[in-house]
Amino acid sequence: MISLEGLVSRQSKIAMVGLGYVGLPLAVSFDKVADVIGYDISNRKIEELKRGFDATGEIASSDLISSEIEFTTDPDRLKETEFIIVTVPTPIHKSKRPDLAPVKSASRTIGQNLAKNSIVVFESTFYPGVTEEICIPILEAESGLICGVDFKVGYSPERINPGDQTYTVENIVKVVSGQDEETLETVARVYEAVITAGVFRASSIRVAEAAKVIENTQRDLNIALMNELSILFNKMGISTSDVLEAAGTKWNFLKFKPGLVGGHCIGVDPYYLTHKAEAVGYNPQVILAGRRINDGMGKYVAEMTVKKLIEVRKTVNGSRVLVLGLTFKENVSDIRNSKVVDILQNLKEFGVTALVHDPMANVNDVREEYGLELSSLAEIGKVDGVVWAVDHDAFKHITPWHLKELCGNGNGHGVVVDVKSILNRAEVESQGLVYWSL
Repeated sequence: MISLEGLVSRQSKIAMVGLGYVGLPLAVSFDKVADVIGYDISNRKIEELKRGFDATGEIASSDLISSEIEFTTDPDRLKETEFIIVTVPTPIHKSKRPDLAPVKSASRTIGQNLAKNSIVVFESTFYPGVTEEICIPILEAESGLICGVDFKVGYSPERINPGDQTYTVENIVKVVSGQDEETLETVARVYEAVITAGVFRASSIRVAEAAKVIENTQRDLNIALMNELSILFNKMGISTSDVLEAAGTKWNFLKFKPGLVGGHCIGVDPYYLTHKAEAVGYNPQVILAGRRINDGMGKYVAEMTVKKLIEVRKTVNGSRVLVLGLTFKENVSDIRNSKVVDILQNLKEFGVTALVHDPMANVNDVREEYGLELSSLAEIGKVDGVVWAVDHDAFKHITPWHLKELCGNGNGHGVVVDVKSILNRAEVESQGLVYWSL
């Protein structure tokens, strides 16, 4: 079986299958200590990486150019490797059911090119049981090899936080697991070669899978509570931000904030867990309740925007509203499962002309994924309201005075909806604007 010594002496190679937000930073880290083959099915992505361009913005061009990673779309190259890490996405269908097509496809490709005595480590987010019940049978069927005899399997959930320059792949504790003690120790030692924060050895693959899926489920539920409180406090005429600031003075108060919950982790992972719960005969209630609240926040923000437009006597049908930000979180280009889209769609249903500006998002990706066109601030003109949806650093130059200049369409006050509660209410209102936030 593969050993750490074989990797660091460059007698063996590591393969990274999937080169997105998770796989690419990990490949760059391993490139410092071993020979790495970076495999992805996207020709465009591979060509960009070879030129030193990372569309996710996670890796600097200089780091890519100086790396010795062998980027390829040729699955035959996987035959050269003995330690394969799988970092493909695990999204959900529109029905909120797990979409395991990417990981099944990756398992087939790996199985068809699997060398004897290899270890395959999955990092994609699963519900407990996917590695052993779905991935291993595919690997065996495609390779003709026997798991546990001819190859081994492990699981190490990704903990990448896109856009975070503080908690990077190297300084976040890595949970690792293996199908037996020997595999566990090998997997742990390989990751320890690059993870300076150390590794945690989980007692089983299923435990590691479960640990990953509840990390984001916990955050989802805490944010759902804040969102529900913000709806309640709005009806009471109380500032949610003021309440949280006061409550936060207690040492053990958890400082979560209300907001949109999208992206490929927090807004997705709970559905993997609830799918498995239903499969074993349990009807989850708290988890799904949190999901319902968070999935409805885009519509709620749109409805409150319309109410504020009505309050200032704007004609809703035909009014113009600028939405700042489309990506699922600040300072990243990732638009997957963006809940800002829900705001835009609901505003459109009210007859509002909704314009969206986001310098971080890729114009072609937005057009292809959502059928939307991004606008530049220079071409937008005057609007009736602004929904500040994402807190990009690129928006920091936009002051309350600029918001007033933007909100010069027609008569009456302009409306500013501060989804992230980042603006100073008094400063905004001093410009004659009507302010509302979650």
